[in-house]
Amino acid sequence: MAEAAYVVLIPARLGSSRLPNKPLADLAGVPMVVRVAQQAKASAATQVVVAADHPSIVQACEQHGIEAILTRDDHPSGSDRLAEAAGLLGLSDSQIVVNVQGDEPLIHPQHIHAVAQLLSQRVDVQMSTLAHPITEVSDWTSPHVVKVVLSQTHLAHYFSRASIPCWRDGSDQQLPPHPVYRHVGLYAYRCGFLKVFPQLAEAPTEKAEALEQLRALWHGYQIAVHVSDMASAPGVDTPQDLLRVQSILAR
Repeated sequence: MAEAAYVVLIPARLGSSRLPNKPLADLAGVPMVVRVAQQAKASAATQVVVAADHPSIVQACEQHGIEAILTRDDHPSGSDRLAEAAGLLGLSDSQIVVNVQGDEPLIHPQHIHAVAQLLSQRVDVQMSTLAHPITEVSDWTSPHVVKVVLSQTHLAHYFSRASIPCWRDGSDQQLPPHPVYRHVGLYAYRCGFLKVFPQLAEAPTEKAEALEQLRALWHGYQIAVHVSDMASAPGVDTPQDLLRVQSILAR
């Protein structure tokens, strides 16, 4: 089977409460959002575009040979921004679009490719995403680590910040004997669904967990999950995260 073509869109928002001007943070002399785009270009994507909310991000990208477009600065979420970007780029409804977060400068290109190809193979779903096995108890119990429960056919049953599925007879001092998975916020959509998704009403579960992907499940859409043996690389949410990634790149 021939591999499917796909486009990578990277939402980038200048404002960040925990790390101001995050897309432009310096990583070994290169703005972070450019690092993300370079990783995405190392996948088999036919096009990589940064969807920015500020001209300074567009300018930084263009200076490094990265395609970027300016979107509205009032979008409530990254998926809203990508829906606008898909329209500006004239992408067809059947086009596969991979949403790579702008704060993942070490993202593995193989992961980007995997979620795109999974979506192309699964005609029964509207989205695909990524997970990998949890190997540390601290990740299993942390509300900052999102978990996902899978069906036999690797469809997502539910995403949560809680430790799911619950190990009834265990404790929080050890991992359960059944497989448990960490969800990684990397998504592929068919462009037609990407345009519909921001128009769907927020789900009660989404509001409770602060997890946007729960909106799709609540409205009856299905999400296929690629399970990778390779753990995801660290992202950047805080100044401490930035220092850690800078240290990794320095090595």
